[in-house]
Amino acid sequence: MIVNFIKEEIAEFKIPFELKNGTSLSNFSLIYETYGKLNNTHSNAILVCHALNASHHVAGMNDNNEIGWWDNMIGPGKPIDTNKFFVIGVNNLGSCFGSTGPASIDENTKRPYGSSFPVLTVEDWVKSQALLADRLEIEEFAAVIGGSLGGMQAIQWSISYPNRIKHAIIIASTASLTAQNIAFNEIARRAIITDPDFHGGDYYSMETYPKVGLSIARMLAHITYLSQDGMTERFGRNLQSKETYSFSYEIDFQIESYLRYQGEKFSHTFDANSYLLITRVLDYFDPTEKFNGDLTKALDCVKAKCLVLSFTSDWRFPPSHSHKLVSALIENEVDVSYIEIKSENGHDSFLLKDMEYHQIIRSYFNKIVI
Repeated sequence: MIVNFIKEEIAEFKIPFELKNGTSLSNFSLIYETYGKLNNTHSNAILVCHALNASHHVAGMNDNNEIGWWDNMIGPGKPIDTNKFFVIGVNNLGSCFGSTGPASIDENTKRPYGSSFPVLTVEDWVKSQALLADRLEIEEFAAVIGGSLGGMQAIQWSISYPNRIKHAIIIASTASLTAQNIAFNEIARRAIITDPDFHGGDYYSMETYPKVGLSIARMLAHITYLSQDGMTERFGRNLQSKETYSFSYEIDFQIESYLRYQGEKFSHTFDANSYLLITRVLDYFDPTEKFNGDLTKALDCVKAKCLVLSFTSDWRFPPSHSHKLVSALIENEVDVSYIEIKSENGHDSFLLKDMEYHQIIRSYFNKIVI
């Protein structure tokens, strides 16, 4: 069988890029992939926004034999059909899969940015994505779609560029983090920052990295992506390769083994500084910041038609968060559809193949006029 590998592309921007925090990057690069073909009128473009630890490799197989993180959703004949749409996956600024981030070389110092890399926001990400759209000569996206943090970017697109987006598909997301969610992120950051191998964020020259702290951060986060029922059904109180307790602090339960494996694997593939930065991006997202907490006023400029989806077992961003978002959109007379999908897979449900979920996405995208 012949496999057509997806090739990543790079867009370099040799211009100052002003950030929300008042600083700027003198230049930056974005890594991206595309799927399908841009039509003659450039009206069939879909932007897929990734969540915390994902990347631009959304679908298909790359030359590292890696399958895209949303391959079950995007491709020929799939819910987001690349026979109809031109799909773009971009690695956001500050991430660690090729776009400019903390591990990149600062042209001024000839060393990795490390701790000096600026803290970013969702607004900064969307602004950089708009520059990429300009580069690709896309004036308006047929849709911007994302789950979790990706959904926040879809929300921000509808606010920052209301005339450049026809549809916003917001999945398992929220208009702002609760105190509990910020607390989870802070624990994760402290695990990384207090690791002796963190070295204030400038660990690159030390030929080390905060492996233990990053692993613990991932273990904590992973718990929030699963549901209690899902964890019980999968692991219960089952022991790992033994019939009785070890009466030690080593692995006894299957869930312990699973979390340690997830943490260990993640610590080898993700950059700790990027993890710190992106959790802060999550914390800072709040469209109501300039509107005294009034989400309806914050969404007053939205023109895009919206599809909002939530999952019953998602306790990280539960359906109540989507209800609030939908209510604010309705108050602004936005054309919005909302569906709550029954699932036992928690927050990770948006990544998984589910017949009802995929049929909803397929039906919605089939109706998008290009």
